[in-house]
Amino acid sequence: MDRLEGSAEQVSTTEREDRTGLVVRSDDDRYPVDNPGVEHEPPRYTDTDERAGNGAYRFVVTCFGLVPVFAIAFVVIYFAVPKNLFIDLGASHLMAQHVLLGLTLGMAILLVGVGAVQWARLLMSDEEMTEERHSAASSAETRAAAIDIVYQGLEESQLQRRKLIGRSLLGALGILVVPAVVTLADLGPWPTRSVRAQTIERTIWGPGVRLVNDITYKPIRAADLEIGQLVNAEPENLQELHGHEVLVEKAKAAIIVVRMDPNSIKIPESRSSWHVNGILCYSKICTHVGCPISLWEQQTHHLLCPCHQSTFDLGNSGVVVFGPAGRSLPQLPISTDEEGYLIATSDFPVPVGPSYFERDSRNDYEDGDN
Repeated sequence: MDRLEGSAEQVSTTEREDRTGLVVRSDDDRYPVDNPGVEHEPPRYTDTDERAGNGAYRFVVTCFGLVPVFAIAFVVIYFAVPKNLFIDLGASHLMAQHVLLGLTLGMAILLVGVGAVQWARLLMSDEEMTEERHSAASSAETRAAAIDIVYQGLEESQLQRRKLIGRSLLGALGILVVPAVVTLADLGPWPTRSVRAQTIERTIWGPGVRLVNDITYKPIRAADLEIGQLVNAEPENLQELHGHEVLVEKAKAAIIVVRMDPNSIKIPESRSSWHVNGILCYSKICTHVGCPISLWEQQTHHLLCPCHQSTFDLGNSGVVVFGPAGRSLPQLPISTDEEGYLIATSDFPVPVGPSYFERDSRNDYEDGDN
């Protein structure tokens, strides 16, 4: 390849040609090693075999042509497949819509990449070249040469002769905008009062729902709890759900059950029927930013959040005694059934989890309330 203009004036050295015909520099401190040149590679089979070249051409066009098929399938699946349909794989519950959306969009993107790589490997011009290093600042002549290289690259891409590749690539890239627009256009339902009441402001707790251990799912008998003990629990009806509903409801309904000496805690008159001989139940979700909490101090009856150190007094209706949390920990009213197992008597009277602008905080318990 021709050397850059002016390089002969800048480099004072002895030049010779090696047996391959390449110019090699010596006697120059900047070039202590002779230029080894470029190893010549055999021609590609797509350049020597017209049938192979046409096959590669058809392969690339097919890859780009299949992209709109998968993109349209993405849109059809988005609207046609029910959001509550799931694939049961034993221990795993996979949402069918999510799996199919991932497969179709993933295949569309993969085909664009495969087609582009094979286009470059098998059809674009394959030439060996060397280039000398030069200063970072480019001259006007160099910039003009760069533009020439761009046009040369367009010519070498064979788009003038194989026009269908360019058109199929543009179509493939253009159609990928459709799945993105469809996905971004649906960021969830508008949080109206009715929507909130059916989603974030309710849990699956209700009258008669048993409290079960969150690991073994065994019902919790009131007589088995000792003073000072804390148990992480969930509602028994959680096992009736499938798919992503399990995770959503489990996150909202998670609770802690503690037993304290009734003579050492404050029970307001309005919550006198919410406990069973000193056994109380609270939400496990911190009211600050929603971290799960279970750091229990038996002597002080305090529950500490590990994220930002919000501290709640479970012996006084879960009021905040320290930290950034702004609301008391929601308490779940409980009782026992005929067999002595702990059950809920209703859902949480207030929404669980961190605060948000639209929620009504008039029913939140504050220290001193009756």
